[in-house]
Parts: sequence; C-alpha cells; structure tokens
Amino acid sequence: MTAPLTIIGSGMAGLGLARQVRAGQAERPITLITADGGDDYSKPLLSTGFAKRLPPARLASRSALEVADQLGVVMRTHSRVEALDPDARTLTLGAERLPYGELVLATGAAPVAPFAIPEAVAERVFTINDLDDYRGFHGALDALGRPARIAIVGIGLVGCEFANDLAAGGHAVELVAPEPAPLPRLLPEPLGHALGEAFVAAGIRLHTGRTVRKLMDRGSRVGLGLDDGASLEADLVLVATGLRPRSELAAAAGLEVGPAGIHTDRLLATSAPGIFALGDVACVDGLNAMYVQPLQAGAKALARTLTGTPTPVRYGPWPVLVKTPLLPVVSLPPTVPPARWRLEGEGQDLTAFAEDEDGRLIGFALTGGCVRRKVELARAAPPLLG
Repeated sequence: MTAPLTIIGSGMAGLGLARQVRAGQAERPITLITADGGDDYSKPLLSTGFAKRLPPARLASRSALEVADQLGVVMRTHSRVEALDPDARTLTLGAERLPYGELVLATGAAPVAPFAIPEAVAERVFTINDLDDYRGFHGALDALGRPARIAIVGIGLVGCEFANDLAAGGHAVELVAPEPAPLPRLLPEPLGHALGEAFVAAGIRLHTGRTVRKLMDRGSRVGLGLDDGASLEADLVLVATGLRPRSELAAAAGLEVGPAGIHTDRLLATSAPGIFALGDVACVDGLNAMYVQPLQAGAKALARTLTGTPTPVRYGPWPVLVKTPLLPVVSLPPTVPPARWRLEGEGQDLTAFAEDEDGRLIGFALTGGCVRRKVELARAAPPLLG
C-alpha cells in the first residue's frame, strides 16, 4: 500500500507537487497543510497586479475548497505545524498529533527586515510574499483613496519589480538600499545603473548607498531615518530586503540545515528518512535557486520519485526574466564568482558576459534590446545544476 503523503506548504511548490503526484497516483491519500488561505494563484503575478489594478480576488484562480475538490486532497488552511518528530513520524498542530507516511517540506522563504518596526507604524509597513500579504497591502492602498507615496527598502528582484509595478499603477515610489545600483545579485554594476536610470526617468526616486536606520511615526505618514542623517516620509513602507528559507521546523527536528535552507540530495531527500524538501526552502546539493523554473523542475522530479521512479533533479541554464518593463532585464547569474564581467553595447542596450579564468561563459546579463539574446546565450551557458 502506498504511504499517505503530507505536504507542508501550499505555494507553487506544494500545490505543483500535489498536482504532479495526483496525475500519477489517483487514489493516494494526500494532505496539504498551509499557514495561509490555501488559494491557488501564480506568485509572479504579485509584482504585476498594481499596474493592472487587479484586486486580490483576480489573482486567485481557485479557492482552497476548489483545489481540494479538484485534486482529491485534504486541505488544512490557516494551520501551523509547531513540531516535527521524524522518529515517530508525526506532526504537532496545537494539541493534535498528526501521523504522516511520507512528508514534503515546501515551506518557502520568509522576508527579512533589517531594522526594528515600531508598533506605532507596524500597520503601515508591509512585506509581500504571498496572496494574503498582497491582500493586506492592496487594502491599505484602497483605504488611502488616492495615489500613495511608497518607500520600498531594497533594490533586489522583489524591490525592483514592485517599484516598477507601483509606479506604473500611479504611485510615487522612493527606493532605498545600501548597494550602489539595482539588482546587485543579478547584474554587474553598469547594467544596474542602466536600470536605475530608467527608474529615475519614470519618476522613481533612488536613494542608493543609503541604509534605513529607523522607522518613525509621523502622524499619517511613516518617517524613515537614513544613515546619512537624512529622512524620508511615506504613506506606506514595503520591505524587500531579501528572503530567508523557512527551515526552523526542520532544524528543531534535527534535520541538516544551513543558511541556504534544508540540505537535500539530488532526490530532494533530507537527512531524515521519508522527509523531502522542495522549493525555496531546499538547498539541493549545495544550491538554493529561488526561481520559478528550478522550483517546477524540483516538483516534477520529486513527484516521479514519490510515485516509484527515483529521479534526480536537474536545473538547466535558465535565465531569470525580471519584470521591469521600464527596462527589460534578463540574467543568468553565475553560481560561482566570475573572474571577470565582459561588457558590450551602449546606452541601455547592454550585454555582460560572466567568464571564468579560461574565458568560458558561466553566466550573463542583458538589458534593453539585448534581452533578445537570452536563448542564444543560454544554449552556450552551463546548467545551474547538471
């Protein structure tokens, strides 16, 4: 008899895995446990919804009840797993001890705030990492009844995508970060500056090389005190300073974890028998790739493993398409620091080749009209995880 499957997390990883397993095993008992509402939605839409003026209901394609009915699974929403016992194969949810057969941890990653958030302004400071977060931020914008001034802290992927989206939605955006140019993990500095120039031309105010020291209550607004003594004011603050894998449950249970998440092998198996990790929480053979394509590849491979065909996961040379229509950006960040970045192009149409000591291509970055080269260069680049 096939062991019942329990999945913790109902994001793209958890739901994607449930679909894949159900396609291969029509009768297997599957339970999904999620701390949020369990609605089925596409996470990439979170950073495009404000320009399109999409209410939260438009982002959800199916409710949790509809998902449960269509997949034939048990959905336990707004439920938090407090403890995991790998020896007894049980989960603790409040006073309940829930047994599992095989377990998949698809708990994702949580936003990290690098400063304290005073209680007086907490209702005006947001992170957006799931549909419930989007609902909260969308509601705060609606309550203002007018275009807002929004301070975004962080100029990585999330910060830049939301800056573009909110500016396109008619809001005034202040973008604050200590790095010298946008997308520091994806672009060499000259390409980052090109994106920054496109932002400024669209009315987004950049405060690069600046750290937020504190948040202050300024009546109807939030004050942001910067490290150079200057201050900004905003109606709302969006914190986009990075994500940390939600690996606390696994760590407390004695599984092998590290700063990049729960350690797994290529089969996505953790250090505990019968327990697997998938998506943003998983550090697969030393690599955590928090992007959609690696997540989907992991779900497909793990589903085959769980249905009887052990399948190591492989990640191809998949470029990241950044959702910044003000200046199109594509990046295949190298998995190791390059010996050099070699640049071609002019203006905002730039190509950057990440090369090793022998001049071999190990990654690339493209802006503007050069993004059309993404397929050509991806074919020449090594896989993220071969």
